[in-house]
Amino acid sequence: MKHSFDWTTGYASRRSPVFARNVVSTSHPLAAQAGLRMLQNGGNAVDAIIATAAVLTIVEPCSNGLGSDAFCILWDGAQLHGLNASGCAPAAWTPGYFTAKYGTDKRAPPKRGWDSVTVPGAVAGWVALHGRFGRLPFADLLAPAIEAAERGYAVPVIIQQKWRNAASLAEITSQPGFAEAFLPHGREPRVGERFTFGAAARTLRLIAGTQGEAFYRGEIAAAAEAHARAHGGAMTAADFAAYQPEWVAPIGRDYRGYRLHEIPPNGQGIAALIALGILDRFDLASMPVDGVASQHLQIEAMKLAFADVYKYVGEPRSMRLTPAQMLDDGYLASRARLIDAKRAQDFGPGHAPQGGTVYLTAADESGMMVSFIQSNYMGFGSGVVVPGYGLSLQNRGHGFTLDPSSDNLVGPGKRPFHTIIPAFLTKDGQPVMSYGVMGGDMQPQGHLQTLVRMLDYHQHPQAACDAPRWRWAAGLVNAEQGFDPATAQGLRELGHRVEPFADSYQDYGAGQFIWRLGDPAVEGYAAASDPRRDGQAVGF
Repeated sequence: MKHSFDWTTGYASRRSPVFARNVVSTSHPLAAQAGLRMLQNGGNAVDAIIATAAVLTIVEPCSNGLGSDAFCILWDGAQLHGLNASGCAPAAWTPGYFTAKYGTDKRAPPKRGWDSVTVPGAVAGWVALHGRFGRLPFADLLAPAIEAAERGYAVPVIIQQKWRNAASLAEITSQPGFAEAFLPHGREPRVGERFTFGAAARTLRLIAGTQGEAFYRGEIAAAAEAHARAHGGAMTAADFAAYQPEWVAPIGRDYRGYRLHEIPPNGQGIAALIALGILDRFDLASMPVDGVASQHLQIEAMKLAFADVYKYVGEPRSMRLTPAQMLDDGYLASRARLIDAKRAQDFGPGHAPQGGTVYLTAADESGMMVSFIQSNYMGFGSGVVVPGYGLSLQNRGHGFTLDPSSDNLVGPGKRPFHTIIPAFLTKDGQPVMSYGVMGGDMQPQGHLQTLVRMLDYHQHPQAACDAPRWRWAAGLVNAEQGFDPATAQGLRELGHRVEPFADSYQDYGAGQFIWRLGDPAVEGYAAASDPRRDGQAVGF
């Protein structure tokens, strides 16, 4: 898609985009290479995504695993599709279940252990994507992950750092099955040390040979139930068997002649749409890209968006407001009028009219583009690992609340508020970019900041990816290393509490971007990958 990028713009990483007709971009080189292998073997972008995602469960276990959840937005060559593969609460999970077990002073389900685990959805997401769009045999797609698990791989620096951080937390290392799986020799692996994961290879073979049936309706589900029962959890094989991912229509918002698409709630992607809908009322392009005025407006728009999202987003059938109501033009205009260009403010939710994660993206020369994200949530998730199967489980149940007045109240079969969000950009109904940013509440903030850089300031995807970011959280604006000190001081003078924060890939997100340059069989794509996480874009 033609766009007047300034290809000379650059920031500290000095990376260049990868130009190719078939591309994969993700956070680990071995995973990107697995996806590229599928494309070279005649597969399409969906085949590449599944192979890449499977390898990531092995080489980045501190961020995702076979017990992850996932979301996807894809362009099949003619239209957009959304897939919500986030898991549901076990049938036993009522508010009373938690208050009887943990007392009435708890505000949410636990952070770790079996009572933080919802049914994992990622594997079902892989199966659903392959069944509808895949080209190669399903078992072929999991072969690189099986090989990585059985032969092992050398642990890289950034992954080892997160692994080490988790190994220092008793709340994780004390969980059943964790030490057996992830503390070989009684400790976390060292940088460059080989890590093998034979139990996960066994599970991957079962998934490959049964198209996922062994996972949801066979021996893996039975093993999960037995492990949960032995350690005080309520998860059953019936909960696994009842699970199905959901095909959904992405929601969207126009901005500067383009349209950003996100997965609808229970995810937080709508936050990026709300913020863009607010910023659309301001002429950002007239302001310096890294200056105080532009950054102030983006921060204030993001604060307004989060105020509504944290109040109203949850399982869709339990929400008092629909996404359409939250994105109503008149409502967003009224929210934009609350912004004061001369001072920072604290915003509450409005009253709309009634009525560690891994990100990966791939595109092929036929025009298929896939935006995909999967996660175990908080650094190794629940900490629980089903022995003999290498099934490390997310802790998305902690995303529920026990507040009876909340739209996100825990309940049987409900899906919790979710942080992971893939994004997709179109123009005039045609695909332009698949992209995403990792890192909890940083994700919609990363979607916003990088898109503003590309559409308002014509920065190319790699420059927008590399540029220093801010992160708003709990009343603070954290500024990344390399953020202009004069801009930080100017924001303080407007009333923002700007503080530096320990720099790491998860604090400011790590993104992957694929921009379509024109006819994919001729011009192909420009792919960018984030240096914050040693990401890699590859293509041919």
